[in-house]
Amino acid sequence: MSSLNQISVVTAADHDRVLLVWEAAVRATHDFLLPDEIAALKPLVRQSCFQGMPLFCLRNAEGQVVAFSGIETPKLEALFVHPDWCGQGLGRGLVEHAIGDQGVCLVDVNEQNEQALGFYLHLGFEVAHRSDVDGFGKPYPLLHLKLPDQ
Repeated sequence: MSSLNQISVVTAADHDRVLLVWEAAVRATHDFLLPDEIAALKPLVRQSCFQGMPLFCLRNAEGQVVAFSGIETPKLEALFVHPDWCGQGLGRGLVEHAIGDQGVCLVDVNEQNEQALGFYLHLGFEVAHRSDVDGFGKPYPLLHLKLPDQ
């Protein structure tokens, strides 16, 4: 079995690589954010992801993180796949792990991130409600998704 199929826990030694994956994924999928906004989010992401929740990842053959998830059960708080690794089932694998092994049934997605919204809807999530601002109070609406019967 390749390392791409083995979910492992993110360690402190992985933090710089995880932040690199986050930034590359955000730049590829969050075209509604300006470069200065992404730069301003980096320290907040570092603090909230690395100090606040368990992180799980998939690694390439060299052991580098190429995709990761952050979970605060029952919510999937973060899911990012490096753009070079998209379309290979890594996101699906991490979400299935989050649901099956971590009890996840909720996730928020930026309304403007149509690719992510379609991904979660394809995996069976449904829109429960909408907020006009994101978790940082910025004017980026969030869709709050849930699995049916949750």
